[in-house]
Amino acid sequence: MTLRTSLEDVLLLLQKLLRAEQILDVLYFATSVKVNFALGGKNMIRSLIVFRASIVGLIAALGLCISGAALADWAPKKPIDFVIMAGKGGGADKMARLMQSIVEKHNLSSKPLVPINKPGGSGAEALIHMKQKQGDNHTIMVTLNSFYTTPLRQPSLDVDISTFTPIGRMAEDTFLLWVHVDSGIDNVDDFVAAAKAAGNGWLMAGTGKGQEDQLLTTFLNQAYGLDIKYVPFKGGGDVAKQLAGQHCNSTVNNPSEQLGFYEAGTTKAIAAFTPDRLPLFPDAPTFRELGKDYVYFMQRSVVGAPGMSPEAEAYYRNVFAQVYASDEWQEYMAKKSLRGGFLTGTALKSYWAGEKAIHQTMLEGIGEI
Repeated sequence: MTLRTSLEDVLLLLQKLLRAEQILDVLYFATSVKVNFALGGKNMIRSLIVFRASIVGLIAALGLCISGAALADWAPKKPIDFVIMAGKGGGADKMARLMQSIVEKHNLSSKPLVPINKPGGSGAEALIHMKQKQGDNHTIMVTLNSFYTTPLRQPSLDVDISTFTPIGRMAEDTFLLWVHVDSGIDNVDDFVAAAKAAGNGWLMAGTGKGQEDQLLTTFLNQAYGLDIKYVPFKGGGDVAKQLAGQHCNSTVNNPSEQLGFYEAGTTKAIAAFTPDRLPLFPDAPTFRELGKDYVYFMQRSVVGAPGMSPEAEAYYRNVFAQVYASDEWQEYMAKKSLRGGFLTGTALKSYWAGEKAIHQTMLEGIGEI
């Protein structure tokens, strides 16, 4: 038995254990903490699926043990296109470029990763590009939740996300409600009063249409009886700049997107869409604390083109398992308030299926599909 065969057998066993873990998660999904989301006069129940079991960490650690000899039957023959389905400066872009730097620093790939931003059409540009790369072993992509919402909103794209190669979920990102420090707003009560007074003149800048930021804006409108106008931009970096320049009234940026302006004293977070307060923003209460039990995360995953060879898939899984386990990535997750364990293979596809179903219900509730 070869080293590669032995490791594949262990990985297969771990994947089976992950599927068993997910069965438990599904039970938890049905019975645990529930999030009420008023949609068209009805309450939609959204529960959190959390994959932080130690078995996930074991898979990441095992990736570090797979030697070059074990994967010697495939290696990239040219630079690897690293597609980012969002604009420059946003959370997805920053993470992709950090991952690229970690791969380069530790010589994790024999060929470089080349970041390519494709933000058009709320990620449709990137999804079409990947679909057209069927069978390509040199194209991978960083995803966000538009991986679910854009195919649902634009069925004419004929994109089936289950056909994409599940390389690895690197993290789940968090969201906060942000305002400018000169707004006179110190808490959600102030925010609601100001937004009600402004009516449709209150502007919420966000990334894309029918994506995460618009879903969160809809929650605020329905939970507090507001009429906030949502204004889409191509990336979270642009969105953060809109608030810093006082060209909008609020945003729901990820921490990494607003952190620079926050540290400069230009913007501030007044509430978090998380189960517990984020250590980086201890003064921002959760909406759960404020009586609105709403929690929302965004996946940060790496996927391969549909039809990628098993050998190439194994190569990239090994690369990104090592990225996930690196000190640099773990420090970034802590600094930017990220969470979640490394998921890959069948477990990652099951995670996608669950999240897609949740987002379908959300989009139906706001009339986007």
